[in-house]
Formats: sequence, C-alpha cells, structure tokens
Amino acid sequence: MADPVEVNESFTVLKSPEELFAFWRRLENLPSFMKHIDSVENIDDRRSHWRVRAPGGSHVEWDAEIVEEETGRLIAWRSLPGSEIANGGSVRFRPATGNRGTVVEVTLFYEPPGGRAGAGLAKIFGEEPHIQVREDLRRFKQLNETGEIPTIEGQPSGRGPDREKVGGRKKRSAEPAHAAGSRRREVTP
Repeated sequence: MADPVEVNESFTVLKSPEELFAFWRRLENLPSFMKHIDSVENIDDRRSHWRVRAPGGSHVEWDAEIVEEETGRLIAWRSLPGSEIANGGSVRFRPATGNRGTVVEVTLFYEPPGGRAGAGLAKIFGEEPHIQVREDLRRFKQLNETGEIPTIEGQPSGRGPDREKVGGRKKRSAEPAHAAGSRRREVTP
C-alpha cells in the first residue's frame, strides 16, 4: 500500500466564516465548484455518499461521516470502513486579518487506489491533488464572491467565416471600410 497523499491548501474569500461554513456544510453544494465530484448525497445529518470521477473515465464511490464540527469554524470528516478510497480531512474557516474576509484552509488525505502505481497514473492524467484542491478553492471563492464561476466554455473562438488564411494566420480583409464607398466621419472633442 502506498503512503497516504496529503494536501494542504488555503484561499481567502471575501465573505464571513459563518456564510462560507453554511455553504460548505450543505454538502450537495460541493459538486458546484469541485469539478471531480459528480454527487454528494446526504444519508443523515452526519453521513453522506460520494461519487467522484477517477482517472481514465472511471468512478469511485464511498460513504463518509463528519467526525468533528464547530459551526462557523470547522468541518472534519473521514470515509467509513469498506470505502473504495480511504480518505479524510478538514476544512477550517477563520477570519482573515484586517477584516478582509475568511481564510478557508483545506487539509485532505487519501490512500490512492492502486497504491503508488495508481498515484502515478493519476498524475499522468492531470489529476495532481494539490492543483485540483487549489482550483476547487479558486472556484469556491469565485462562486461565493460573485455568485458564478467565470468560464470561456461555449465561447466563440473569434475565427469567423469572413476571415481568410494568410501565411498560416487568420486575417481580416485588409480593405478599410471607407475604401469600399463609405465615408469616415471625423469626430472632434
């Protein structure tokens, strides 16, 4: 068995610890900013069922329980015996200095499925856990500060049908609008 992977990341979010704790504690919110989580379903007040995407298009599932909770400050959890992935961790919410929001600190550990080979395979597929958690926290910050997570998904590339390929690059027509019969109007302040 490989050594457990441990991840520690933090971000400052411009909201109160109580607001951020309440959002995170509603575990069904987690897939909204954690890209690798498909779903979290509450079993009862302390236990939940997790379904997570794994490298290579597979999925893993487990049940977890909250083992420590301090409203507005801390949520700590661990997977239950018999889970596909043994894991646990905590998220802490503490006021940032100078009344500048909340420092959200995540500590996570898990035993990679497949041992060392599984951990290496995950990195090959771009599933490096430190980067994943950092990006999850970045999306958490965006969602809580602005109400949305900005994306370029579905945006046009800027290459329209009016462009022609010139020297390996896309280029607009070189003829200015006024040369095609229209007059440019000078505007003075």
